[in-house]
Amino acid sequence: MALTVTFHGACGVVTGSCFEVRTPRGAVLVDCGMFQGTKTVKALNYGPFPFNPQDIGCVLLTHSHIDHCGLLPKLVAAGFSGPIVCTAPTADLLTYVLPDSGYIQEMEVEQLNRRNRRRGRDAVEPIYTRENAEASLRHVIPRPFGKWLDVGPGIRARYWDAGHILGSSSIELEVREKDDSKSRPITLLFSGDIGAGDKAFHEDPQAPQGIDYAFMEATYGDRVRPRRTLAQRRTLLRNEIRAALKKGGMILIPAFAIERTQELLVDLDELVRTKEIPAIPIFVDSPLATRATTVFAKHLYKTGGGRRNPFERAGLRYVQTVQESKNLSRLRGGAIIMAGSGMCDAGRIRHHLKNYLSRSDTTVLLVGYMAPGSLGRLLKDGAAMVRIQGDDIAVAARIRPLDEYSGHADQTRLVKWLADRNPVRHDVFLVHGEDDARQTLAGVLAEHGFARKRIRIPALGETTRLTPTGAKTERVRARIPKDAQTSDWHNTYAATVLALREQLDALGSDEDREQLLGRIRRDLKPRRP
Repeated sequence: MALTVTFHGACGVVTGSCFEVRTPRGAVLVDCGMFQGTKTVKALNYGPFPFNPQDIGCVLLTHSHIDHCGLLPKLVAAGFSGPIVCTAPTADLLTYVLPDSGYIQEMEVEQLNRRNRRRGRDAVEPIYTRENAEASLRHVIPRPFGKWLDVGPGIRARYWDAGHILGSSSIELEVREKDDSKSRPITLLFSGDIGAGDKAFHEDPQAPQGIDYAFMEATYGDRVRPRRTLAQRRTLLRNEIRAALKKGGMILIPAFAIERTQELLVDLDELVRTKEIPAIPIFVDSPLATRATTVFAKHLYKTGGGRRNPFERAGLRYVQTVQESKNLSRLRGGAIIMAGSGMCDAGRIRHHLKNYLSRSDTTVLLVGYMAPGSLGRLLKDGAAMVRIQGDDIAVAARIRPLDEYSGHADQTRLVKWLADRNPVRHDVFLVHGEDDARQTLAGVLAEHGFARKRIRIPALGETTRLTPTGAKTERVRARIPKDAQTSDWHNTYAATVLALREQLDALGSDEDREQLLGRIRRDLKPRRP
C-alpha cells in the first residue's frame, strides 16, 4: 500500500496546519489552516493549493483556531465538495470564526487597495470573502468524541479531547490496505494542539496508546514553564493588574477570540468577586469574541446547570460597532481592553496599540504565542519602535508577557503526552513548531528513550511514505525559502527604515542629515524605466 503524508503547513512555522493523507484510493486532509507570521509566510495564503482540492474526499478538523481552519472557505471555493468533520463545539464556533475571517480580509484588502491606489500599485483580492466562508459552513458535519467514523475508502477516524480549546481534538486514523477486517491497519495519530493542563474549561489531554505513527505539535518544545495551578495563575494575573493600575494607564490585552478571551474573563470575574482587584471596566472589543463567548456559555454554563455564568456581570461590556471601538480611545486609565488578534497582526487591537503604545502609563499583557514577524513578537522582543498601519509608533508602554495563559503544552508535558502513547511502533513527526523548538524537543525525546532515528523533523512541502515497518521521505517541494519562515526582507526593510529615522533624529544638524542621506542615495542603484 502506498500510504503517504504530505506536510503542506506547520513545519518550520507554527501556523498553516495542513496534512494530506493519501492512499491509492483517495485522500483526506487533517486541518486546512491559515499561515501567520512574516509577509513571505502569509503570502502562502494567496497562492494556489499545492494539491488539487477536488481530489480531497474529506477534511478532518482538529479545532477552530484560524491557523487550523482558516483556509477552509478557500478550499471549498477551489472545488472541494466533501464533508468537513469536527466536534459539535468546533462546528458551533466555526459559524462565527469563518465568516468573521472573511469579513476581516475584505476590510483589510479594501484599506490596502486605498493605499495601493495612492502609491500607483495594482489592487489585490482577498483570500476569500464572507460569502465564501458562509458557503463553506454547509460542508461542516459535527461528530462526537470517541466514536469511529468512516471518512474515506479504507480510512476511519476517531476524535479525542486534546484539552486545548473548547471542542479541540487529537485525531486517530486507521488506514487499511484492503477492504477486509483481517489485515492489520496502519494507525496514525495527529495531536492537533495539545492542551497545557490545569485549564478552566478542560480536563488533561486524552489520546490512545499503541499507535504506528505520531504527528505531534512542538510549539513550546524548547521551553519548560513553571507548573502553575489555576489559583497560582490567577495570582500572577492579579499582580499584573495591580501593578498596571498603579501606573494609572490603560491595560491592553491582545487575546485570541476563542478560549483565551473566555479564560481571562473567568479569571478576572473571580478576582473581582473575591475583591483581589477592583471592579474596573472590562471591554471585550471583538465581535467574534463576543459571539464565541455565547458558544462557551451554551456548552459550559447551560441554563439550570447550577454554575454561575461569569460572562454576565456588571462592568463587563461587549463592544460591537467600529464607532464604539473608536470611542475607547478617549479612555485614559483604569480599564482593560481585550481585543484580537492575539498576535496583534490584525483586528481592533492594532487600533488600540496605535493609540496607547506611546504612553508610559500603558500596560500591554501578552498572553499567548507570538509568531516570528508578527507585531506581538516584535513587542515581546523589546522593539523600541514599531510600524502600525503605515505609522511609526514609539513603544513607551510596559510590555508584560504572561505565558501562563498559553494553550499549548510545554516541553515537559509534550514528552509526557508522547510517553503516554507508548508503544509508538514507528516514527514520530514533530510539526507545528519553529525549527529550533523542534530540534530541541527531538533531543529531549531521545534522552527519554525515543530512538533518535525515529524522530523526524519534516520540511514544509515534504511527502513521506508510511509503511508497516517505517517511514521514508519520497520528495520535498519547497514552498518558500527556509530563512523566510522566521524573518524576511519585509522585516529587514521595516527595521532599516526605523533605524534610519532614529539616526537622522540623533544627528546634530540638517547638514549632517543631508550628508547621511546623500551617502545612502549614492549607494542605491538608479532605477531603470
